[in-house]
Amino acid sequence: MSTEEKSAAPRSLAEALRVRDDVSLAALLRSRPDLITPVPTDLTQLATRAGTRASVVRALERLDRFALQTAEALAVAPDPASYGELLALMGGDEEDPAVAAALPRAVALLREQALVWGADDRLRLVRTARELLAPSPQHPSPTGLGPSVREATAGMSPGRIQEILGAVGLPSTHDSVSAVSALGALFADRRRMAALLAELPEESREVLARLVWGPPYGQVTHDPAPHLRALLDRGLLLPTAPGTVVLPREVALHLRAGRAHRAPEPVPPPVEAAATHRPQVVDATAAGQALAALATVEELLKEWDEGGPAVLRAGGLSVRDLKRTAVALDVPEPVAAFWVELAYGAGLIASDGEADERYAATPAYDEWRELPPAERWAHLAGTWLTATRTPGVVGGRDAKDRTLSALGPNLDRSAAPEVRHRVLALLAGLPEGASPVEASVLARLRWERPLRGPQREQRETGTGDARDDDLRSRIARWTLSEAELLGVTGRGALAAPGRALIGAPEAPRPAAETEPRGPGDKLPVHHHRTPPAATAPTPAERAAATATAARLLAPLFPEPLDHVLLQADLTAVAPGPLERELADVLGVLADVESKGGATVYRFTPGSVRRALDAGQSAADLHAFLARHSRTPVPQPLTYLIDDVARRHGRLRVGAASAYVRCDDDATLDEILADKRAAALGLRRLAPTVLAAQADPAALLEGLRAIGFAPAAESAAGDVLIARADSRRTPPRAAPEPVPDGPPAPDDTLLAAAIRAVRAGDLASTTPRKPSPGGGEGDGGSGAPGGSLPRTGAAETLATMQAAVLTGEALWIGYVNAEGAASQRVIAPIRVEGGFVTAYDHTADEVRTYPLHRITGVAELADDAG
Repeated sequence: MSTEEKSAAPRSLAEALRVRDDVSLAALLRSRPDLITPVPTDLTQLATRAGTRASVVRALERLDRFALQTAEALAVAPDPASYGELLALMGGDEEDPAVAAALPRAVALLREQALVWGADDRLRLVRTARELLAPSPQHPSPTGLGPSVREATAGMSPGRIQEILGAVGLPSTHDSVSAVSALGALFADRRRMAALLAELPEESREVLARLVWGPPYGQVTHDPAPHLRALLDRGLLLPTAPGTVVLPREVALHLRAGRAHRAPEPVPPPVEAAATHRPQVVDATAAGQALAALATVEELLKEWDEGGPAVLRAGGLSVRDLKRTAVALDVPEPVAAFWVELAYGAGLIASDGEADERYAATPAYDEWRELPPAERWAHLAGTWLTATRTPGVVGGRDAKDRTLSALGPNLDRSAAPEVRHRVLALLAGLPEGASPVEASVLARLRWERPLRGPQREQRETGTGDARDDDLRSRIARWTLSEAELLGVTGRGALAAPGRALIGAPEAPRPAAETEPRGPGDKLPVHHHRTPPAATAPTPAERAAATATAARLLAPLFPEPLDHVLLQADLTAVAPGPLERELADVLGVLADVESKGGATVYRFTPGSVRRALDAGQSAADLHAFLARHSRTPVPQPLTYLIDDVARRHGRLRVGAASAYVRCDDDATLDEILADKRAAALGLRRLAPTVLAAQADPAALLEGLRAIGFAPAAESAAGDVLIARADSRRTPPRAAPEPVPDGPPAPDDTLLAAAIRAVRAGDLASTTPRKPSPGGGEGDGGSGAPGGSLPRTGAAETLATMQAAVLTGEALWIGYVNAEGAASQRVIAPIRVEGGFVTAYDHTADEVRTYPLHRITGVAELADDAG
């Protein structure tokens, strides 16, 4: 490298950032938004923040597997390392062509993320990342490599080092530093190292083979066996502590043929298609699931319409209430938890906030019900896609070993929206109508966001379960099942509305085959490029995506029906979704017996009585059925309605505590004679009146249980219409997602932040002219290096006035009203009344500053650019 090239090479991360253009800085800040929270004052502060432990850990966790392997290789490479040395560590002596092709992208990604800086001949991993990834006894390297010869012999006596040199046939040296260098050079020399290993007994080589891929540490006794002694004498194993030895890094790399990783993964694993179906079948299946999802949510809210279950003291739904809800919805408990959480996330249910706190529907539920079906589904699907609350963890344990309950706290998982969106994006990359192999989706996600720590070590060494339940994998499995429940997918393939929901382009059609395939057919494998750093969609983009999804789904929904098919077995069949008015009345008049493609309702004496209690008359019910049935009203149903109506209201129950009144005293005699009525505490007050010790509600239920059909009456003697009052909470906002770190900045914020950082950097790095009172190293401004300039009031005023005449820029120190100090580069325009009006290069706008708040001023050097 020439002297000019050396001087031009960056000497720090701050200098490397300083030569970047705005596009490159924007890419860095977009991928690491924590760096501009708050906006740094200059590029030096930005570089410092980029090297903090928390920020580096977050950046490492967002690397794909090959980029992380590249960073791990740099952590065990010399500092700095050349690109050729890095390629040798990644590709080995055989130079894997796939690794060679993928390595430039990985290095560019690490540079973009400010984890690596420097030219190709001097690549440097930021210090914090090297500390996190470099091997140590407390934190073994993911590469399985141990310390270098220099690090392992740091505490070894000079005499022992000279003995090792003699054992391997090297001449002795005058100092330990040159001795260690000679030993390291021997271990790195492939030819000489092969000859040295050939002299060892087979048992010694087997020991090295067991340590070569890690962990590199082993235990020995105070009197090692001969084959171990041979390794210790030659420095092939070096002691690190009493009874502990380590395989030096250079030796391990020779045995590995130069590779830092056992299995580099330069190419992401493909997402495999399990089966393909016609797109029309997929969309129709998804539409059916979407209708079922709407019906399930409405059924849940109908169940809780008069006031849902109580809220636990710690928040959430009790296990018993969740089981009861699952029975009511006829679904397993985990699925019930999903629907409850979805309704809660969509703002349809919430706590009522009363003293006896219970869950109930919100006013937003009534607004939601009035929307068209496709828009109602789009609202639910959009909520599910962006929610951080994760129903799959319900029933698990939190950090304090407490059970996680539905609707309770601690259910937010910040990674959930990203994983859901990524899973659907992987499905969108398959040919239209193709469903994925679940294992291939999980493998792809693990490559894009590899595990760190013990789980990853187990997976790479083969000691862990292939279905390791890390959080991202569990969220991915839940995503596949929840998407099917919700109708985002159909038969496992992404439907057209689901594709629109994530903003994916139109799916690629298979070129030669349109017929459905079975699982046994040979299906194509689809390779995907590593996705760029995704930015969160804006609210406007999300609204547009949900609107598009609703528009695509609407034609797939059948038109609501205005009729049912009445049958002689006291059932009614709804062959499709019903109009809302018809469904509401039929839901009171009959009980749902089964659901599916068609809904079966059953008429019972209790359901008919429920309709009569709600204010309907027998004539109203006959007219309603005749109007909405495509078949003649069966006689058994007519008889059932007339029989229940004839007996309904003959008995009247009011408040005395409670009384029973009936014009037929024989009916009252029958009640008094029935042993089942003993618990009601009845006694006759008059021939047509009975008094009871029970309250009116209990008396009504008791008489109905015996087989009578009493009606409640008011104090005036009128029949009370028992129409249930819907319970609503006060207006409640839907729960906000809990983001994983600071939100991704938009383009406007990025542009403003970059402009501010560059302006602040200009103010802090612009050279100043020397002044007569300046000291050495302070730029002549009377300020020590890095501090604010200091000049007297008269000198400050004179310099400002001169700059107005000459149009020159000045460097000033400024303290605002809050006492915060900053340095700025300004071009004065006018000085009057104790204020200076100037163009502020730091803020990129014209501002006015009080002169008494300016600490000092200095002229910029002539070559300041």
